[in-house]
Amino acid sequence: MSSPLRFDRGHTDDLMAFLMASPSPYHAVATAAARLEKAGFRQVEETAAWDASTGGKYVLRGGAIIAWYVPEGAGAHTPFRIAGAHTDSPNLRVKPLPDTGSYGWRQIAVEVYGGTLLNTWLDRDLGLAGRISLRDGTHRLVNIDRPLLRVPQLAVHLDRSANTDGLKLDRQKHMQPIWGLGDVEEGDLIRFVAEEAGVGAEDVTGWDLMPHAVEPPAYLGRDRELLAGPRMDNLLSVHAATAALAAVAGQPDDEIPYIPVLAAFDHEENGSQSDTGADGPLLGTVLERSVFARGGTYEDRARAFAGTVCLSSDTGHAIHPNYGERHDPTHHPVANGGPILKVNVNMRYATDGSGRAVFAAACEKAGVPWQTFVSNNSMPCGTTIGPITAARHGIQTVDIGVAILSMHSARELCGADDPYLLANALAAFLAG
Repeated sequence: MSSPLRFDRGHTDDLMAFLMASPSPYHAVATAAARLEKAGFRQVEETAAWDASTGGKYVLRGGAIIAWYVPEGAGAHTPFRIAGAHTDSPNLRVKPLPDTGSYGWRQIAVEVYGGTLLNTWLDRDLGLAGRISLRDGTHRLVNIDRPLLRVPQLAVHLDRSANTDGLKLDRQKHMQPIWGLGDVEEGDLIRFVAEEAGVGAEDVTGWDLMPHAVEPPAYLGRDRELLAGPRMDNLLSVHAATAALAAVAGQPDDEIPYIPVLAAFDHEENGSQSDTGADGPLLGTVLERSVFARGGTYEDRARAFAGTVCLSSDTGHAIHPNYGERHDPTHHPVANGGPILKVNVNMRYATDGSGRAVFAAACEKAGVPWQTFVSNNSMPCGTTIGPITAARHGIQTVDIGVAILSMHSARELCGADDPYLLANALAAFLAG
């Protein structure tokens, strides 16, 4: 069977819209869910009883989404094909008592989330997005997508060593954004956010808010062969996996030998240990309930998991032209060279030789070139949801992704062709 769809540069255009619509993990899963709804998927509540019906379904929990498609004729022991990703990105997060300031400047108290490159948040026009929790137990998404905040850098006249000894930033003192002039007023920010959301400030009892750069994604380069934008680690993979799942679900059911799944988790950037993270029970619970809802037993569950494969898709490092010595001397992933297979023998990535064969087969079926990434032995290797998924659920997992520059910056860079090459590979994999 051929790949179910040929994504092209239009996919990259659509990625840009997805990034703009998704300034927080909560917006990302809402945007993905809306696209799946258009493809015929329906939301199921975790608190409701699940039935044996076929078709596309999804579960939302906070900043995570698990979606799957059950074709007609699928057995209780039918294995899953999972495209895994994460919805969060390193950034700044608003503290519980956000109103602060000094010397006549009104500021917002923020905490640093994940391993962000602090200097990339300086002197940018920042909006504010996330969700607010209301007194009645509901949540409301908020996206103030206009210049509202700014983290001002100290002028070079007051820090003559910044360009010689390197910029030194204190995470507590130097990263608090300004948003106006005047005296600090307790409750001011939440009153403003509530008004923007169209609710009363007295009804807001909790919030998960974060600044975001308002500059839109853009093609870059003489031939527009590069893409610059925010949160590509890892919304690039969330977008590709969502598109791939919708494409596979549109194929005849008798051509889908597995149950294709999208698993997009929150909190990967700080260890995945939450009820919406990959180290939590969400994925395993959803897969098990799907088996049991179709009349399966524990034996069916074990058989399904034994035949399941997950492609953990996350960004990786492209060879940097100014820092070539930081990379492995024989592995040089390049922009627009196709998705990368990520390998680490110490299992910071979950890939082994068997997983390499699965990924190679998917790329071959999709007609997609691919590359291999390995860290320089002298440099520590990052990790992903891949090893967590493999260890927690006993599922064969392969780490892949797209090679980018400026990872964990407020604005990252990739090849403009790589997003749709990844989506084609994922669609071929999910289709079996």
